[in-house]
Amino acid sequence: MEMLKRLFIVLLLTIPLYTFAQTGISGGVFDYENKSFPLQKVTVRNLNNQKVVVTGAAGQFTIQANKGDLLEFSLPGYHVDTLYLTNLQAKTIYLPSQSTNLKQVDVKGARLSNDLQLKDPNAPGFSRVSGIAPTKNIQRAGGVGLAFGSGKDKRERAKVKRLEETSSYESEINQYFNEEHVADLIKLQGQELKDFINMYRPSVARVKSERPFNYDFYIAEAYQTWLKLPPEGRKLPPVPTGRKN
Repeated sequence: MEMLKRLFIVLLLTIPLYTFAQTGISGGVFDYENKSFPLQKVTVRNLNNQKVVVTGAAGQFTIQANKGDLLEFSLPGYHVDTLYLTNLQAKTIYLPSQSTNLKQVDVKGARLSNDLQLKDPNAPGFSRVSGIAPTKNIQRAGGVGLAFGSGKDKRERAKVKRLEETSSYESEINQYFNEEHVADLIKLQGQELKDFINMYRPSVARVKSERPFNYDFYIAEAYQTWLKLPPEGRKLPPVPTGRKN
């Protein structure tokens, strides 16, 4: 009898812990620029169940949540960020400070030819004195080398940079906004999944203007909009192929 009582007490203690472990999520919040700097007193709010916690001295948090919930992270002096939960694994969040211009783009994937890298004064490794030939195109002003080129060359370089930048963003969008990734987040498949992707694929302009772009949150938000549409409105109209006689 005594053994049964002890077993009953153990079950009472472990069942709530097991239940919370299945419906809770933990993680840490850090500064976006200095990723080793933990942020304490960050308000973590579950927008689905309205649970709220605050991060500790090491940036750590644990909050009750389920898969599909939306978490909001806020701290005075920092941009508010959101996280759509695709699973309940531990998360690491990086908050950008409000002094950080999120519209600045760091296009690491853009590549220029060697010739353009030498001629482009914004290219890495460019030398204002020795990076351009002939030397007659360089003037000295207070010890600083200034390079002068034709307006046509500058326009061509700018055009190449724009194309490279657009290509980089298109590659990023393809990486996150594809059938495999979208299907992991929302309950669509087959032709409905294809129609959803065709309708809501984010534009390069939008991805550029919202840095860092939260693809999972965008997909979840677009899905809620899609659900409100009538069945006939859940796909793009056919593209006209020409006027019939």
